[in-house]
Amino acid sequence: MSTVRSSDGTELDYSQVGSGPAVILIDGATGFRAFNQTGNQVAELLAGSFTVYTYDRRGRGESGWNDASTTPFDDELADLGAMIGAAGGSAALCGFSSGAALALEGARAGLPVTKLALYEPPFIVSGDRPPLPDDYVEQLQAATAEGRRGDAVKIFMTKAVGLPEEYLAGMEQSPFWPTMLDVAHTIANDGAVMGRTMSGDLAALDRYTDVATETLVIYGDQTDASIIDGDQAIAKVLPNATLEVLPGQTHDVAADAISPVLLRFFS
Repeated sequence: MSTVRSSDGTELDYSQVGSGPAVILIDGATGFRAFNQTGNQVAELLAGSFTVYTYDRRGRGESGWNDASTTPFDDELADLGAMIGAAGGSAALCGFSSGAALALEGARAGLPVTKLALYEPPFIVSGDRPPLPDDYVEQLQAATAEGRRGDAVKIFMTKAVGLPEEYLAGMEQSPFWPTMLDVAHTIANDGAVMGRTMSGDLAALDRYTDVATETLVIYGDQTDASIIDGDQAIAKVLPNATLEVLPGQTHDVAADAISPVLLRFFS
């Protein structure tokens, strides 16, 4: 494992495998290397052709956190820029869920991104499900500031993921609940990255119309219909994008299902 410092001094921990052109994998909300194995598995499957970087986003796993920061969106972009620097100064990006939105924001900000692969960015552009509340990020930040980490996770699970409230009691008994509590303070960062793109307003995606980076938008045919709608929409908004549908896959994509697609695209 290696480390790189972001612009505010926060230390990011990352792993590197393989050889060849650089590819950086970006986890979605709550994900990190020791918790979500998909990134590690994808990295190993791509390592024969690429140098693949996986990193713990700030506040998760082995990476640091800046309690004084009030700019979560800018922090996440700066961290991604630091990772691209560690990868040699330019890289292809593959983001999962809100990590895909972060990858897209990195390209929009002018970071040296060679290609973009976006797996199911959770854009909500229709009325199929309730939009995120306008104060979603503030709700999360208040909950964690007041020590109510469990409440922050529940806000995320019900309002962003769309889980029915009656499922929450069972979640609190699950083996992964303590890990969710550990990273609860980072969920607001993903909310900041998503911005208004989960508002149910198609026009919220217009911010990406100038992202000309070659992009592959990927979704599973068994995933939530609202995410499929959003992914089809962003593929139309981006001027240089194509769509790929993975049979039998949901939002929790299998590494052996997505890796062949990524190998083909990044090559």
